[in-house]
Amino acid sequence: MVGWARERRGRRAAGGLTVAGGVVCVWLAGSGCSWQGAAVQGAGAGDPVAVLHRAADRLVTAGSAKARTAMEMASGGTRVTIRGEGVYDFERRFGQLEVRLPQDPAGESEHRPITELLAPGALFMKNRGAGVPDDKWVRVETASLSDGNLVTGGATDPFAAAEVLRGTRTATYVGRTEIAGTEVRHYRGTADLERAARGASDDNKAVLAAAADGFATVEVPFDAYLDDEGRIRKIRHRFSFVNGRDEGTVDVTSTTLLYDFGAAVRVRLPEEDDIYAGKIAAGPGGKN
Repeated sequence: MVGWARERRGRRAAGGLTVAGGVVCVWLAGSGCSWQGAAVQGAGAGDPVAVLHRAADRLVTAGSAKARTAMEMASGGTRVTIRGEGVYDFERRFGQLEVRLPQDPAGESEHRPITELLAPGALFMKNRGAGVPDDKWVRVETASLSDGNLVTGGATDPFAAAEVLRGTRTATYVGRTEIAGTEVRHYRGTADLERAARGASDDNKAVLAAAADGFATVEVPFDAYLDDEGRIRKIRHRFSFVNGRDEGTVDVTSTTLLYDFGAAVRVRLPEEDDIYAGKIAAGPGGKN
């Protein structure tokens, strides 16, 4: 096994989102898918756009955090939510999530949780199903995905989610509220994925550029909740893409909750021999 452990205290792929190994397509196949820094001061902490542009940098300073994710999608009159939980290191851009799929649209039994390893430029998935042996991982190059893995994995990479805010064009300060016992500032606005890609870290430039090219629109409405140190505690994006099979629009709401900053993060990447190299089935109604 190749990897590391650390502990802290304190563009487009053909056919829309037709991605071999995509968690979203595991579900959508059944409904038509073919594919710590200084504290921030003041009531509103200054210009909302400038505050949001800095939010990703505040996470890097914080180092790491635990994360919960929820991805709700609507397609063909059906609405489901995929949930995940894990940890993420914002300095090294590594993380691990356990993603739980809902029941199939037909009401079949629940899938086993999928283990996802997030690394710069890559997504690794275990228990992917669809013909992949239980002891093997699926590896996907995130820049090759038409959504940059903002949607495909069933959970938005926490740092990519934060870097979308680098593309904020308009934003307003809504007011103060509370999330999980922590007082936060609520901002609402719209980000431009092309602008976000230009301002992103080297690891996410290609990822966000792919999303800008692959989504139905480069504009991403969002709600962001920042604590008094400017760190994201919760962020909700609303994405939209075209279903490659029937050309209908799929609306996706992706929410990331961050807490327990400084949590230990231990990620071990799989060896090459542990990565599945065979053909991956996309499921009923989908493509490989």
